[in-house]
Amino acid sequence: MIPIEDAANLLAAFAIMALMILGVMQISLRTFDYPISGYIDLVELSMASMAFLGAAYTQRLGSHIRMELLVGKLSGRALWALEAFGALVAMFIIGVLIYYSYGHFLRAYTLGDTTIDAEYPVWPSKLLVPIAFSVWWCRLALQFVGSLRLVIYPDAEPIAVVIAKNVAEQAQDEIHEVMGDDADFSDPGAFS
Repeated sequence: MIPIEDAANLLAAFAIMALMILGVMQISLRTFDYPISGYIDLVELSMASMAFLGAAYTQRLGSHIRMELLVGKLSGRALWALEAFGALVAMFIIGVLIYYSYGHFLRAYTLGDTTIDAEYPVWPSKLLVPIAFSVWWCRLALQFVGSLRLVIYPDAEPIAVVIAKNVAEQAQDEIHEVMGDDADFSDPGAFS
């Protein structure tokens, strides 16, 4: 599951970079009175990839919005039971979104739906949504099973679940990410 989530997130990052390059080209070419035809349509079509492809990756890292005020005060079986319940509710919601977003894709594909200005086909963009949601649903299913496992065996090693971190741990992780794992943080003068 992890390679698929990483690939989807990388694809979303490439879409963002491509949109930034396209925006610079649009501004540059407009100064010479040669705007990119269908630029607004391309931006519209790229939104689905940027909004949804990274969702499962974010879920895996626990970087999504969580109710830490409540969850942070729990531990043991109560914590994992609440996590399992949250994953189950999220699986239901994402399942409904998969069903309806696939219906929107199917309708766009069947009717040959296009954008208004440049008449680009919209079905590829609409197909990304149920695909991204399906990957996210699988991540939630893994978290649900992992949480149930920890409800039954609370002393087991957490696998496929989000481990809540406090602010100091999150900051430490970000520093290690930027500066590298071999950075020495024990010397306060090292960063001056």
